[in-house]
Amino acid sequence: MIESLNSPHIARVKALIGSRGTKERKSSGHFVAEGLQCAREALVASSGPRIETLYLTPSGRNKVEQIADLSALNVVEVSDEVMKAMSETITPQGILAVCSIPTSSLESIVLNGTRKFVYLSEIQDPGNAGTIIRSADAFGIDAVITSPGSVDLYSPKVVRSTAGSLWHTPVFENVELATVLALGVQAFTLAAEGQKPLKDLKITKDCVAIFGNEARGLATAQGVSSIEQVKISMPGNAESLNLSAAATIVMYHLANIPSS
Repeated sequence: MIESLNSPHIARVKALIGSRGTKERKSSGHFVAEGLQCAREALVASSGPRIETLYLTPSGRNKVEQIADLSALNVVEVSDEVMKAMSETITPQGILAVCSIPTSSLESIVLNGTRKFVYLSEIQDPGNAGTIIRSADAFGIDAVITSPGSVDLYSPKVVRSTAGSLWHTPVFENVELATVLALGVQAFTLAAEGQKPLKDLKITKDCVAIFGNEARGLATAQGVSSIEQVKISMPGNAESLNLSAAATIVMYHLANIPSS
């Protein structure tokens, strides 16, 4: 068991979650996932990020051993004090995994006429990004794609907000909108000036729902004129919805309309 607060393991983990974490994650190809829920999904998922090192306190080990066989994993047992030094949370669960970032590209997905994607243009809020990935998992979206300049999808706050869905929904970062449109997919976005209600949208082939920046929307993205604009009908008094709420409504719609 590691008990020293000077352990290089602490420095490694802190580098991945610290202020320079984005650079470290990209250069090393690793990220950190904390807690039982993320560990559970990582251990049972057939795809997605793989666990490279699993740090466990004695109590954390007891929890994980109830759901998975640890014999094939690189498990490092640490004291509660070391776990607290590693963790970004106030009350660590005693479970922290260093995982590999998948290296697959968007080209690995084969279009079949029914694929459904979500594209996030310059989204900045980690909570929004994580919630959208979680909703994408719930509603069977084939992939979540982000533009250059978007939040790091492997940052601790995003990973935590996905509640484990990062292991079930493929994500692709730093993809230009033009690259997605070049796939020949049916593209649409939400817009206040949209004339067609979302409920009337018909999907005829592989499609992508495009969402813009929380503050600026999609105004700065190229190719907007070729994207169909739709709106969510809102009979109440609110003028707009949070990005993740709006995206979830769209994904629910995509999951419940037949392709024609």
